[in-house]
Amino acid sequence: MEVHFTPEIQARLDRLAAESGRSKDELVQDAMPGYLDEIERTRGMLDSRYDDLKSGKVKPISGEEVIARLREKSAARRSPRS
Repeated sequence: MEVHFTPEIQARLDRLAAESGRSKDELVQDAMPGYLDEIERTRGMLDSRYDDLKSGKVKPISGEEVIARLREKSAARRSPRS
């Protein structure tokens, strides 16, 4: 398998390999398990949330309601506490 990186990522990989004395292959091999674990966890969480929505276990809220709730929380934190 071949992997092609953007020039910026390639430069970072080249620099890190030179600084660490490790090969680029080693660095990529070491990074992949953690990255794949993260993707699998995220996919599992999204699938679970979707299942909860589809089953009716949780109810969706609109984007406007999310923004209103966040603004409310933000205002509560900024207001002086008695």
